[in-house]
Amino acid sequence: MPANRPRRSPLLLTLVSVAVLLIAFISFTQVYTEVLWFRQIDAAQVFRKMWVTRGLTFLGGFILMAVPVWVSLHLAYRHRPVYAPTTPRQENLDRYREAIEPLRRVATIAIPAVVGLLAGITASAHWNTILEWMNSTSFGSKDPQFGLDKSFFVFVLPGLRLIGNQLGMALLIALIAALVAHYLFGGIRPGEQKGVILTKTAQWQLGITVAVLVIVQAGRLWLARYDRLTAAGGIVPGVTYVDDHAALPAMAIVAIAAVLVALLFVYTAWKGNWRISIIATLTLIVLGGVSIIAYPAMIQQFQVNPSQQSLESEYIQHNIDATRDAFDFDDIEVTPYEPSTSGEKGALRKDAETAASIRLLDPNLVSDTFRQLQQVRPYYSFPQKLDVDRYDIKGEKRDTVIAVRELAPSSVNNQSWFNRAIVYTHGFGVVAANGNQRNPDGEPTFMESDIPPKGEFPQYEPRVYFGESSPDYSIVGAEKGATPRELDYPSDEKGGSGQVNNTFAGDGGPSVGNVFNRLAYALKFQDEQILLSDALNEESQILYDRHPRERVEKLAPFLKIDGDPYPAVVDGKIKWILDGYTTAEDYPYSTPQPLQQATEDSTTATAPNSVATLPDDEVNYIRNSVKITVDAYDGSVDMYQWDKDDPVLKTWMKVFPGLIKSSSEMSGDLMSHVRYPEDMFKVQRDLLAKYHVTTASEFYSGQDFWTLPTDPTKKASSGLTQPPFYMTLQMPGQEAPSFSLTSSYIPARSSEGQSRNNLTGFLSADADAGSKKGETADSYGKLRLLQLPRNTTVPGPGQAQNNFNTAPDVQRSLNLLRQGESEVENGNLLTLPIGNGLLYVQPVYVRSAGETSYPLLQHVLVAFGEDIGFAPTLDEALDQVFGGDSGAKAGDAGTEDSGSGDSGGSSSAGKDSGSKSPDKALNDALQEAKKAMEDSDAALKKGDFEEYGKAQKRLKNAIDDAVAADPSIAEDGTGGKSSAPASEPAEQGGDSGN
Repeated sequence: MPANRPRRSPLLLTLVSVAVLLIAFISFTQVYTEVLWFRQIDAAQVFRKMWVTRGLTFLGGFILMAVPVWVSLHLAYRHRPVYAPTTPRQENLDRYREAIEPLRRVATIAIPAVVGLLAGITASAHWNTILEWMNSTSFGSKDPQFGLDKSFFVFVLPGLRLIGNQLGMALLIALIAALVAHYLFGGIRPGEQKGVILTKTAQWQLGITVAVLVIVQAGRLWLARYDRLTAAGGIVPGVTYVDDHAALPAMAIVAIAAVLVALLFVYTAWKGNWRISIIATLTLIVLGGVSIIAYPAMIQQFQVNPSQQSLESEYIQHNIDATRDAFDFDDIEVTPYEPSTSGEKGALRKDAETAASIRLLDPNLVSDTFRQLQQVRPYYSFPQKLDVDRYDIKGEKRDTVIAVRELAPSSVNNQSWFNRAIVYTHGFGVVAANGNQRNPDGEPTFMESDIPPKGEFPQYEPRVYFGESSPDYSIVGAEKGATPRELDYPSDEKGGSGQVNNTFAGDGGPSVGNVFNRLAYALKFQDEQILLSDALNEESQILYDRHPRERVEKLAPFLKIDGDPYPAVVDGKIKWILDGYTTAEDYPYSTPQPLQQATEDSTTATAPNSVATLPDDEVNYIRNSVKITVDAYDGSVDMYQWDKDDPVLKTWMKVFPGLIKSSSEMSGDLMSHVRYPEDMFKVQRDLLAKYHVTTASEFYSGQDFWTLPTDPTKKASSGLTQPPFYMTLQMPGQEAPSFSLTSSYIPARSSEGQSRNNLTGFLSADADAGSKKGETADSYGKLRLLQLPRNTTVPGPGQAQNNFNTAPDVQRSLNLLRQGESEVENGNLLTLPIGNGLLYVQPVYVRSAGETSYPLLQHVLVAFGEDIGFAPTLDEALDQVFGGDSGAKAGDAGTEDSGSGDSGGSSSAGKDSGSKSPDKALNDALQEAKKAMEDSDAALKKGDFEEYGKAQKRLKNAIDDAVAADPSIAEDGTGGKSSAPASEPAEQGGDSGN
């Protein structure tokens, strides 16, 4: 070693080596733990194929970019001219070459490597595009412009586009690299007097590179013709009149001309005459600008715009047909519906089953009620929004509001690692309430509740290790005979410890029974306790990726997953049921739809932890192709092929054979809980606001476009869309009631931003898949649209809510309910097409003051046309609107109302009405409410929750007494038809004076 060369420090070399090895090992553990996860759920092929494809596409992108750049640099240096500088400019350039010579070898390798690395990363992100191309499935239908199978646009064109873009960029960078390198190494130099001198090597290299680049650009331009079938910017997405008659022919001509120009560059590489090639290139650019941009613009301005409706009619019709087909509502059943606006006696007799099933329990409001009544311990929780399902109880189908009692990790008092990872591992059981009933005090009537679970459900495994609020990870499992350490549920049994413990007995996560796996997961979760704790044993498993939606997205990255997984008790287990969507972005002529925007509404905005929107992607094709279950106990995932005709799903089933099962394997119990997916419905209803119009002339005029109403129960300034609602109803023309998903429409806003809030349409999707093993009900997924007359005066949801809010007698009663700092909360405003009209039903909840308060269902608002009913029960409110007898009994008909006597907390006003004057009854009730409030506050300050509960019950009784007394002294001087709140029909108490 030369004496003047510095010696490298052994310590520094050791530290660098250790750091490199540590980074490599950490990277390895991330991959290794992913392999363990996929193996555990028996999906190793998904991980293997996904990452092998990523690797190959990365390699392909790297080679495609790095090799041309390296070849350009290498050839420029290898064939550099050797000469003595003769001019000052050449002398300066020669000194510059000498300065960069020490870096040349590094640069020759580093520059291609860096650009290749970037290209490889970009290419690997499109691994799914390559797999779809290689496994494409025919759609069996052709586009109307080129007559090609639609699979070419959906599967093949994106792959060709990717390769064209990568190749074009590679050649452009290679050309730039060649120009710079030849200039630095003398292959290109200024002439002694004028011009530029090129060596023969530089001439050939630049000429051939430009020729290939022009050919690639010609190919990309040819492919761009097919892109016009999905292009936006015209009157509708897809090819328009100008595209068909001007732009597409021009693009073909310019692409052919570009090939001729490329041949001229080959000639230039041979002969060295650049003048012709440069002139031809400039001519090509001018030709492209005139023929592809200017000429179509002239055609648009002077030919199309004056006669746009007639000339664009064919292309608008293509767009209408393609959009309705791509979003799967081309066979929607549209029924003209002219609703009655006056409630006649007995009008609901034909809709008795629907009336008996009207859901009063609002899943967006009763989470606090479930929490206070069924949480049991603070380390359990319920989601912000509960779910609506239906259950067959003793042969009767019941709409149900259901939630899983999940673990709330952040609420555990002692946040030690042992508690978080070993003890508090799972939730316990489901809580379900009848959707159309309530107790006399306004609480839900539970059909399944408590710990251990009891009720009307068959016996099931209640433990919930996989849910929407599960911990990041838990370590479970123990050797045979070991003392259980996982908290199962609290218990008050004598002689017990206050809790029952359990040991996980399933196969839910990778093993951490050996030191290497423990080290790998300690690095993954950056938690040394996993490695050091003596709580782990040979049978230990680690559970993670436990949210049902995130678990499925990881297993099936080619699917988009519905934002609202919902629980169901199926075949003795709690299963999370999810819907998977296949999508595409290149379906010819279809209108692109931004998924996040379409699936956002008041629920996703106010309960984002429970209901998510779809990703922020824009697609123009969607199918609900897969039904998925995630076992809440062991996390096992089952995916079933739901749409057997979807080419996109068939393509992915070729990619991952065996991953998705046939729907024939779905049990009858599971089928009975499958429902029409909410996000799919949101996307469809958003498009149907325009695409219910099926003729090009009507679509062009736009006068019959609709919009979705904002949620009337939220602040008007929020602008949040009203969500769709699950309920059981019988649509006009339907043979029997069915579990359905529904939404309303109002007219679209005018150009000045104004909109009438009357109802224009009502959309329903049949959400009941039946209950036979592997057989889907024929009616499932049927979309039905009621189209109201354009001059309809039926109030929309906003108008109906406004009518409720402005009815004097309703407001007088609500003000009484607000006494004592109590809050009145309006539940979901349901719209039902029954009684030959449109019925609005809204539950009214009252929440008392205090941190532990929860909403209680106290009254029900009903509207039919301009008639309003307001009563303690839906049954009474319906009778008020329909002449004293609706002709049907609501689901809460058997519920004791506020005037039925004392029944465990119901009001006593009915008992005292004969012995007290109305004024005295009201005054006594208000005094009792005041005293109950004072007692409630005192109990809260002392922390005496038992006394607080008693005081709250007295407060509720007092409010009920006041409401019951109010009709005796109320005087309706409005002349309107709104009904006073009473336990009798409105006609009997409306004129009773003071």
